[in-house]
Amino acid sequence: FAGYALLEVPSNLIMHRVGARIWMCRIMVTWGLVSAAMMFAHNETTFYVLRFLLGVAEAGFFPGVILYLTYWFPAAHRGQAMGFFYFGAPLAFIFGSPLSGLLLEMNGVAGLHGWQWMFILEAIPALILGVVVFFYMTDRPEKANWLKDDERAWLVNAMNAENAAKADGAKHSILSGLANPRVLALAMIYFGTSAGLYTLGIWAPQIIKQLGVSSMTVGFLNAIPPIVSVIAMVLWSRHSDRTNERTWHVILACLAASIGLVIAAGANSVVGLIAALTIVNIGISCAKPPLWSMPTMFLSGAAAATGIATINSIGNLGGFAGPAMIGWVKDQTGSYAGGLYFVAGLLMLSAVLTLLLSRSTKPALATTAEAAAH
Repeated sequence: FAGYALLEVPSNLIMHRVGARIWMCRIMVTWGLVSAAMMFAHNETTFYVLRFLLGVAEAGFFPGVILYLTYWFPAAHRGQAMGFFYFGAPLAFIFGSPLSGLLLEMNGVAGLHGWQWMFILEAIPALILGVVVFFYMTDRPEKANWLKDDERAWLVNAMNAENAAKADGAKHSILSGLANPRVLALAMIYFGTSAGLYTLGIWAPQIIKQLGVSSMTVGFLNAIPPIVSVIAMVLWSRHSDRTNERTWHVILACLAASIGLVIAAGANSVVGLIAALTIVNIGISCAKPPLWSMPTMFLSGAAAATGIATINSIGNLGGFAGPAMIGWVKDQTGSYAGGLYFVAGLLMLSAVLTLLLSRSTKPALATTAEAAAH
């Protein structure tokens, strides 16, 4: 998290300058290499060094993709586009959890531990796709030779018209993206959702396993909630775009995730726990696409690059705070319940902050949205 937070903004500014094709390739290849190198961690020092480098390598990927989507999709279609991008997170759970469970059973193969095989083999897709990105990704619509001339002209004109419509009210400078109060508010909202997301990624398998099931069974059970959340996220993002509404789509999703965590804290059966984790998955997955549609309503250019990166950089620290608190409470009490209540509280706070933000900025955002729609 330290390396990630430090380099998010510089990474996004570099991508804004050199283009997504080159920079996304660099991120994915180095990310894959460092992840594979985790197999060589043999003591606390090498573990921490590699984890820091992992954050450095990964920094800029997520906000870079969010920024990239703003080049290609008008605001009225952006929520659904981001929802499709977010497919990656639940799909990683759906396929990654069972795969990781199987790989952990490879203890002793070629003299390696199962966790070493997991790091090696799960890094390969990032390396391959990084090279694919370099050869096939297109930086801007203007360069999209694979589009028909009339399609490309329509898209370029649509994006130019949207940028012109918000030119007077949108912030463009680097400083505007860093210091804008709405950026900081969105960062705190994202803080809660990140705490929930990383709680699922880090602790859900452990919470399931305490009910007495095998590692392989944990992998398959942990894949169930994301399958449901994928469907819900697509429908929720589509509804957000169709109604041109973001605020309540974020609030209701955060509240659902919070309630799911409270239920999970008291669940004592596999069925009850998986049902609760499904609610959490749905809430967190559904909150993110409409949330990420908000910054570009008042930011553009370099300000969008820095603003999106700032939101992700600060907000992702929730991915450290939430799971860390769960671990600490577990050590102190022997139960996951207190930590899950804490993360539920963060998500409740995200819902409240979203409501307050909408009330303080509603006139400006409504004007920008209306101008972009026309």
